[in-house]
Amino acid sequence: MTDQLTGLGVPLDLREHFDNRGLTSVSDLAGGSFNVWSNTFPADELPAEGSIVGVGGVLFEFPARGQGGDNIRCAGQLIVVPPGSYDWLYVLAAAERHTEDLLYLHYADGSVDPEWLRVSDFWPQTPDRFGAIEAFRCSTMHYPRHVQHGVDPVIWRHRVPVPRHAELAAIRLPDNPAAHIFAITAVPVAGAAL
Repeated sequence: MTDQLTGLGVPLDLREHFDNRGLTSVSDLAGGSFNVWSNTFPADELPAEGSIVGVGGVLFEFPARGQGGDNIRCAGQLIVVPPGSYDWLYVLAAAERHTEDLLYLHYADGSVDPEWLRVSDFWPQTPDRFGAIEAFRCSTMHYPRHVQHGVDPVIWRHRVPVPRHAELAAIRLPDNPAAHIFAITAVPVAGAAL
């Protein structure tokens, strides 16, 4: 479902928040630990690190690896966003099982709105139940000591509404280590200046 550099949005730089490694190469199978069994996604089947990719009409920065890894294991992190008026937050995410948690939208005027962040399971035999778009499906899954063919983990594109047309300042992620975020893009209100 990826597009070639077409789409909307302001990709957020998440590198300082990355605290989990979920993408590995065949030469470093034991280098990550997306879930409790230390499974990981095969990096060579996914976009290049730091590249801009379009998924379903939205632009994302595919994880440019930070010191802590390539994704955020949700633990209540506060993500500052470029000040602006936004309609939607789009996320590239996967969960160790289906997750439904509140995140909090913090506005410049001090108001806060709770909104649901629903993330589908990365496990291929578990279908999406939240209306997500399949962003990336791999043909293998990495285990610490081998590559498993025919097990095709998925990274999903989900979205979260931004209900106020006030200036958004930050996002407080949920506290659920089963939910992993690889990228976030904020889509401005039509005609809004950033």
